[in-house]
Amino acid sequence: MLWTLPAACVQAVLLALPGWGKARFARLYWRGVGRILGLQLRLVGEYSSHRPTLFVANHCSWLDIVALGGALPGCFIAKAEVAKWPGIGFIARLGRTVFVSRSRQTVAHEQHLLEMRLESGDNVILFPEGTTSDGNRVLPFASAFFTLAFGPARPWVQPVTIVYDELEGQPVRRGDRAEIAWYGDMDLAPHLKRLLRRRRLRATILFGEPLPPGGFANRKALCTALERMIGQNAAALRQGGGVPSGSAAQP
Repeated sequence: MLWTLPAACVQAVLLALPGWGKARFARLYWRGVGRILGLQLRLVGEYSSHRPTLFVANHCSWLDIVALGGALPGCFIAKAEVAKWPGIGFIARLGRTVFVSRSRQTVAHEQHLLEMRLESGDNVILFPEGTTSDGNRVLPFASAFFTLAFGPARPWVQPVTIVYDELEGQPVRRGDRAEIAWYGDMDLAPHLKRLLRRRRLRATILFGEPLPPGGFANRKALCTALERMIGQNAAALRQGGGVPSGSAAQP
C-alpha cells in the first residue's frame, strides 16, 4: 500500500497527459511490486521494438501480471470480472487494462477498443489460454483472440514464455508449482499469504522471434504455431534445459 498509493497518484496524472509516460511508469510500478514480493526476473532475448506489437504469453498466476508488467511495454487484456475486484480492478484501470467479456453483445465494441489501442501505437499483452493453468502445462489457445493480428493495425506478434523456475534459490519442483500457480477456484488472499512467506522467487521470461504482419494465412494457423512453440519452450524451461532448436513459429 505504501508503494501503490503514491504510484496511483502519479499514474492518474500521467493518464491525463499525452505521450508514453503512463506506459513507462506502469512498468516501473510493477517492477517495484515485484521487488516487494521478492520476485526476480531472468530475461532471455529481447522484446519487440516494433510498434504496435501483440505480445502472446502463457498464463498460470496473477504473478504473471507483475512479471510481464515489469518486463514489457504494453497494456493487458483481462476478463471483465477483474474490473469489479476490490483494489485490483482499480490498479488494472490505472495500468490501462482493456476489459473484455467475450459476450456476443459486446464483442464488436471490445474488438474496436483493442484495435484503437493498436492503431495508436500501443502494445497489447494477450493470454490466449483465456484462464490460468496449474503451471505444469500450457492450456489450448483460443484462436478467436488472434483476430487482432489480422486487423487494420497490422501488429507484429511476439511469443513470450514465462516459467517460474527457482524458489528460495532452488529449482522449482512439480509440487511447488501449486504454491505459485493461481488457478481453478483458489482464493486470492490465502494464496498471496502463502507466497509472501517466501523470500525469493525467480521467473524466466523467454522472448521469441517477433513475427511480422502477413506471415500466416489466418488466425487459426497463427494460433496453432504459437501454442506449439510456447508449449515447447515452457516444457524445456520447466525441465531446466535450454530452448528447443527450431522453436520459432513457422507460417
